Amino acid sequence: MEGWTLLLRRRLDRARYTAGAMTVIIAMLRGVNVGGHNLIKMEELRALCGKLKLRDVQTYVQSGNLVFRSDERDLAALAKKIESGIAKKFGFRPRVVLRTVAEMKKVMARNPFAKRRGIEPNKFLVTFLAEVPSAEDCARVRAIKTDPEEMYIDGQEAYIYYPNGMARPKLSWPAVERVLKVTGTARNWNSVTKLLEMAEKLEAAQ
Repeated sequence: MEGWTLLLRRRLDRARYTAGAMTVIIAMLRGVNVGGHNLIKMEELRALCGKLKLRDVQTYVQSGNLVFRSDERDLAALAKKIESGIAKKFGFRPRVVLRTVAEMKKVMARNPFAKRRGIEPNKFLVTFLAEVPSAEDCARVRAIKTDPEEMYIDGQEAYIYYPNGMARPKLSWPAVERVLKVTGTARNWNSVTKLLEMAEKLEAAQ
């Protein structure tokens, strides 16, 4: 009996360690539910993530935003796992960009427009890049004329403000992406703020 009790205690301790070790992650899918293409219902996406052993999965709006827990430490491998799961289930493979809570906090802290008044959050986009672009490619992008839009590239994020809205922007992001040689997915500042809020609440609940 004593040996069984000790074994049970060890299993419980291991379960607590595993649960405590899980990291809260924010995932952003590129190009889903846009113009009637690459359609995914969020309830189906949550169910798929559950089958991929992601925990406490939450979604935000319909553009492919996820907040969840995972014990996977290799984020690149986790992104590919989610991409492959989507491809198998839905028949197309969107790029998945991941950020931890700590990384998203840094994105907020590095906001180049933070001290400027009058910035409209729905006209302010952060493009989350899948990899860090080279210094040389970033220099080439900075040489591109972007007026009236303003763009700042910092690490794995590009901050872009569209003062006249995004209906007919002068700045061509596909052209920028070709120069950077790195893909990404954009979210407006309202979405960035909300996703961090959701992730922080999930992290606090651990």
